[in-house]
Parts: sequence; C-alpha cells; structure tokens
Amino acid sequence: MIKTIENFVDTVKTRQVEMYNEFSLQHELGIFLRSRLVDQKVQFERNVSFFFQTGEFIKKEIDISVFATDKSRLRCAIEMKFPRNGQYPEQMFNFCKDIRFAEQLKRSGFEQTFLVIFADDPLFYSGNDGGIYGYFRQGKRLCGSIQKPTGKKDETVTLNGSYQVQWTGVFDSLKYAIIEATANQSI
Repeated sequence: MIKTIENFVDTVKTRQVEMYNEFSLQHELGIFLRSRLVDQKVQFERNVSFFFQTGEFIKKEIDISVFATDKSRLRCAIEMKFPRNGQYPEQMFNFCKDIRFAEQLKRSGFEQTFLVIFADDPLFYSGNDGGIYGYFRQGKRLCGSIQKPTGKKDETVTLNGSYQVQWTGVFDSLKYAIIEATANQSI
C-alpha cells in the first residue's frame, strides 16, 4: 500500500492532482485508491463500530478504510493530515494521536494502517527542535508517552511503536511523510 500512496504523491508532484486542504487530500487519495483497488471497498469517515464490536479507540472515525465487501479482509486504514493554519505544537500532538489510533486499528484487525501527512509550511518540518518539535523537525524517534505541549498539558498519548518522521519533498515547500503503524504491543 505504501507504493500505491507514493504513486498518488507522484500525481500531486506532476500536478495532475491539486490539493488545497485536508478535505481535498482525503477525497483525492480516496478516488485514486478506488481507481486502483477495484475489488475492494474504499470508504470515507467510516465509524470504527462498523468494523469492531468493542474496544476503546482514541478516535471514532477512520479517514479512509479499504476492505473486502463482506469485511472478511480489512486491508488498510489511513489517517490523513494537511495542516493549514499554524498551531504547530497542537497539530503535531494531533499527529501523535492519529498514530495511536492507527496502532489501535492495526491491533484490532486492519492489515496495514498509516498516517499520511502533507505540509507546505516549513515550520512543520524545520526550525526549533525542542520538545515535540524534535519528532517532526529533526527526526527524533517518536515513541512512548507524548504530553500535550500547550494549554493545561493535561493530555498524554502513549505510542507502542517507535517511529521516525521522514519528510520527502513534493514541490516548492510541500512535503509529505508516511508513517506505518505497528501493533507489537497491547492497545
């Protein structure tokens, strides 16, 4: 699936596909997947209760789910981010929550789960590397407990896997990162 997502990025790179916000990213990627995975269902914003009877999930809806018509095969779940309005530490913390959600979905039965991030604001991938910034700007390994960096700092997300955010250029200041979640520990 990573190769398929990278093929989608190529269409963005060659400007066959235009993305201007997270909604357009979700729909353009979903349309792209539908055109290539004709034997699978590709659905948007599916509630986790459609797939699983029980479980505590950090979020309720999956941005894009790919699965067999009879749900006998849960092929892929994809969470997406394309932040547009700054709020760098808050958005980075939301990235961490999406990785945790992807871990939970993987552990619950999806074969592959991803977080796909696009950013055209350099402050998401370069600059000060203190605190949460280091994970997204300097390649510091993202693992363990991550505390909400702003406000009351009363929220923590714990990642079971260990991830390194690797940004790849698309064009101009637009970059992307694909993070595949693991499920090697309990949810």
